[in-house]
Amino acid sequence: MSTVVPYTQLTGVYTIDPAHSTLGFSLRHAMIANVRGRFGAFEGLVKLDGYQPSRSEAYMSVQTGSIDTGSPERDTHLAGPDFLDAATYPLMAFRSAGLADRGDGQFRLTGHLRIKDVELPLHIHLAFDGATRDESGDHRVGFSGTALVRRSDWGLGWNTSMETGGALISDKVRLSFDISAVRLSRTDAA
Repeated sequence: MSTVVPYTQLTGVYTIDPAHSTLGFSLRHAMIANVRGRFGAFEGLVKLDGYQPSRSEAYMSVQTGSIDTGSPERDTHLAGPDFLDAATYPLMAFRSAGLADRGDGQFRLTGHLRIKDVELPLHIHLAFDGATRDESGDHRVGFSGTALVRRSDWGLGWNTSMETGGALISDKVRLSFDISAVRLSRTDAA
């Protein structure tokens, strides 16, 4: 059960727990349905400054070959040269550049997302979902967020036209994040 705590008590360095976190995405397919997927292998650090939240930082790397849409054939295509090119670019990465408190547990996280050899700004609408001590006694924090991007901006522009008009897959991709992070001891954080 999470509890509301002052941000100052959250100050510290946290490691993202991939077993209790999800990095997902969705986009329109054939202009009629959403296809959803996720990345299964990622890691990251979050440095929270509860006294001055704007000084908080986040770093994350994602293994591009860990993409999972529930269709092995589609996953192979997405990890291949038409899209992520996981053989050449095995990692994509995010690093934060700023955090703005919008009140009521809502934030705007800005940073840079690198996919393949292209690094562009990314703005994430982020919500603080709470803090707790888990069954092991570890301090945890939770965040959820979304961002809307155009995949073609990162060179992921492959597509095909449909006979009925329009493109097979949308250029717009909604990213979604559900993050659980565990605070490191001061020794581990150093």
